[in-house]
Amino acid sequence: MIDVYAFATPNSLKIPIALEELGLAYRLIPVNLRNGAQKSADSKAINANAKVPVVVDRNDPGNEPVTLSESGAILLYLAEKFGRLLPTVPQLREGPQFRNGDSCPGGSAAHSN
Repeated sequence: MIDVYAFATPNSLKIPIALEELGLAYRLIPVNLRNGAQKSADSKAINANAKVPVVVDRNDPGNEPVTLSESGAILLYLAEKFGRLLPTVPQLREGPQFRNGDSCPGGSAAHSN
């Protein structure tokens, strides 16, 4: 099972979308940013940066769970682990469709040429 700690933000929403596309089981655990839940001791024990999204992947029997934050790192991890959602030819990975912030208002579009 993969736990997804998230709130209704563009970066958080990317993770369940990817998990649905991959057909993976996950548990969505809401973290209310409006009331500061990400700064609680329980949340900081999972992610010291007090941010969402955070994923805890417990799908490797016999291994420690993998905990990741930052949507781009999570998406890359999922794509590489499951061999989907990412072009196999490295040159096809460049371009606006792979700039993580492009789907967010004020994201990397402000930095593109």
